[in-house]
Amino acid sequence: MALQNTTFLQACRGETPAHTPLWLMRQAGRYLPEYREIRSKVSFLELCRTPELCAEVTLQPIDRFGFDAAILFSDILTVFDAMGVTVEFSPAPKVAEPIRTVADVERLKFSPAGDELGYVFDAVKACKAALANRVPLIGFCGAPMTTASYMIEGSGSKDFVHTKSMAFCEPAVFGGLLENITTLLVDYLRGQVEAGANALQIFESWGAAFSVEDYRTHVLPHVQRLVSEVKAFGVPVILFLRGNAGLLALAKETNADVIGVGWDMALADALDVVGRDKVVQGNLDPIALFAPEEEITRRATSIIEAGRTAKGHIFNLGHGISRLTDPAKVKHLVDVVHSA
Repeated sequence: MALQNTTFLQACRGETPAHTPLWLMRQAGRYLPEYREIRSKVSFLELCRTPELCAEVTLQPIDRFGFDAAILFSDILTVFDAMGVTVEFSPAPKVAEPIRTVADVERLKFSPAGDELGYVFDAVKACKAALANRVPLIGFCGAPMTTASYMIEGSGSKDFVHTKSMAFCEPAVFGGLLENITTLLVDYLRGQVEAGANALQIFESWGAAFSVEDYRTHVLPHVQRLVSEVKAFGVPVILFLRGNAGLLALAKETNADVIGVGWDMALADALDVVGRDKVVQGNLDPIALFAPEEEITRRATSIIEAGRTAKGHIFNLGHGISRLTDPAKVKHLVDVVHSA
């Protein structure tokens, strides 16, 4: 059975859909009361590891708002299961035994994704069945460096001192770690596509931890390899490399099908960097959803107009939606984008 709503995939391919397609990063999550109801009964990891519940929460924002794409409910750190790294969420991720020395890196295992992450692939299948071809399903992973940073730092970080120190002081160790993570991520994304994912997003959430020069030296080759190998799976690949204009220029060098743009620069300015021959995604400031409806309308309309000068545009936030967001404001945003 064919997809009923193809606007998102059309935009990914640089075609002209009937309306600007819209989905939001973290669109299934804590701002929704129906999600909080489920989470009151299970832990975050239990939710991620229960395919039927993953499908239920993945569909919640589709049912409520009519987004043009669903994104698998999971977490970028599920891949730690295939590396023998234990992570807890309370609610932010915490790694009790960070990976910071050569010995730490050497004790990591890199199992085939299917051996340890089958529950994610089962969740993709459950989502596809529940969606019943209403909209496409997006699978995802963290980029190699973003993934590595959590195991090196032990949690999120403001300065990434341990991650950058490893890159600067032990570049061969850091590079080898990212190479092995990249190999695992390729396998992991292959499994998601085989299970039914229609597109893939790579989250480089912490790209701005590195300067442009250091990112190019220590990180970019692994992202380029990941994008290149994953594109062979035949679905659109979106790269969200969060950072400044210099990093955005590097994102262009990965040959991703779609380039995600953060909220901290105007979309028109981003297009000056990546070129109007590219498909872009973004980029409303998530906190703009706290504004009055008329201000949300103004900002969204401005972004849509800028997006019309690109090869293609998918409306999204410039980062994940805040857990404090009023769902009524999200509904207003959807109405604005779909009617523009």
